[in-house]
Amino acid sequence: MIASLLVSLLSLAMPCYRPPVDAPVAVPFVMPACTWCPGHRGLEYWPMPGTPVRVVAAGVVTFNGVVAGTRYVVVLQADGLRATYGLLASTAVGRGQIVAAGQVVGASGARLYFGLRDAADQPVDPTALLGVLTGRPRLVPSGGHAPRAGPPPHLVCAAA
Repeated sequence: MIASLLVSLLSLAMPCYRPPVDAPVAVPFVMPACTWCPGHRGLEYWPMPGTPVRVVAAGVVTFNGVVAGTRYVVVLQADGLRATYGLLASTAVGRGQIVAAGQVVGASGARLYFGLRDAADQPVDPTALLGVLTGRPRLVPSGGHAPRAGPPPHLVCAAA
């Protein structure tokens, strides 16, 4: 009983997000050794250009614009983390707009940057916070019988 309570409390502390796109991670998170040192402060995906980019958690859009020729959307999430979606081809939200988890914020270019920062403006490795939709494999009957609906897929995170 105590173990299940501890697991429940840990799952409350660690969010589990659905990834912003369904694409492979091409460049992983690499924490820099210092504030100005080299590193990769987020994940880089290689989606098909034009893939819808979805918000991983509810929040408010604090920035939508172009920096050094690159289009970004930043969302201050309800959990206190700040999510950055970069290398966007287009955006579908405006500054000050409240967004729900799963809402489209824009379309990807040939790549997509996704990063998280905490309240102290430090990079957070999103890898353990991003889940994978999984479901039970099902056999489909043959011979003209209609298959029954299976259980819906659920999100599984490494942190959970």
